[in-house]
Amino acid sequence: MAGGLVRLFLCGDVMLGRGVDQILPHPGDPELHEPYMDDARAYVGLAERVNGPIPRPVGFAWPWGEALDVLDAAGVGVRIVNLETSVTTSDDFAPGKGIHYRMHPANLPCLAAARPDVCVLANNHVLDFGRSGLAETLDALRGAGLVTAGAGRDVGAARQPASVPYGSGERTGRVLVFSFAMPTSGVPDGWAAGQDRSGVDWVAGPTQDAAAEISGRVRRARRPGDVAVASVHWGPNWGYRVAREEVRFAHALLDGGVDIVHGHSSHHPRPVEAYGRGLVLYGCGDLVDDYEGISGHDAYRDDLRLLYLVSVDAAAPGGAAVREVRMAVLQARRMRLEHAAQEDRAWLRTVLDRVSRPFGSRVGLTPDGMLTLAGERLGGPDAYA
Repeated sequence: MAGGLVRLFLCGDVMLGRGVDQILPHPGDPELHEPYMDDARAYVGLAERVNGPIPRPVGFAWPWGEALDVLDAAGVGVRIVNLETSVTTSDDFAPGKGIHYRMHPANLPCLAAARPDVCVLANNHVLDFGRSGLAETLDALRGAGLVTAGAGRDVGAARQPASVPYGSGERTGRVLVFSFAMPTSGVPDGWAAGQDRSGVDWVAGPTQDAAAEISGRVRRARRPGDVAVASVHWGPNWGYRVAREEVRFAHALLDGGVDIVHGHSSHHPRPVEAYGRGLVLYGCGDLVDDYEGISGHDAYRDDLRLLYLVSVDAAAPGGAAVREVRMAVLQARRMRLEHAAQEDRAWLRTVLDRVSRPFGSRVGLTPDGMLTLAGERLGGPDAYA
């Protein structure tokens, strides 16, 4: 029998470059080409002013902090992260960009500490150091045994889904991850992969034609027992409003054979939606970064980070169905993830419940401190606290 129950971990942006790279055992060149900062170590100083000293160097697992124990306890089968960092020693700063992220390849054990099964790369920082930087990134990740999707040496490689097997015995299947990016998240069209050009799987916009093309790829690739994830880098950094065309695009993907739309780019969590048998995460927010001490958008509480734990029944009658969505709330302090306080979890629950209600979904808070999603086919009255 094909398929069974599989639990996925999904998250937003994992930005291991710049300040985070500087506290790891093998910091790269700290030079920056930013309007207000010319040294990556300055971001470490900002974080220390807010939350106290950060030891240097830290161990490779430091940035993940208490998230690692949460993932192990959750029994996650497949782990998917958006790696929004070039892995390179290149000094070929992409022109016209105000922010560039790079981590030294020798610091890749930091990424490996979270044991990701798929690193999606279609985002607005993977070519921060040009196509030579992308080539080094791809080589470094492959050399470390890390699987990628969304970027490659040509358009065929960029569009190739990552495939992760799950299950055992008669109940086995694959999680297929398709990764692509849109210009609304700051990805220029010049970064698009071509027939003879490396780059990302670039989609011009959330149109119905684009959804149909991606859905066609999904249907051609999937087999009974498979779970399909469409991982999209899109939308603004701040705000909860979701454009109408993005909603229609996400729904078209789910109607066309995708099980989970994994959205990212926003620096804070955005609405979640249970739609039909599937799930839309419109924006997962950042997970690991060096943003502590940067003010200006304090109302969004971007120090609060979510681990999305999604259970999918691939053997459900009629096809795969999302059965449970739980979200662990953590907080970034000293460039490390720690458990958030009860009042912070309650605050985030209230916000996500409010912004998700227009989508027919509710967010609850369980006695163990997890946020939960309920919709027509998810949870029930007991999902709310």
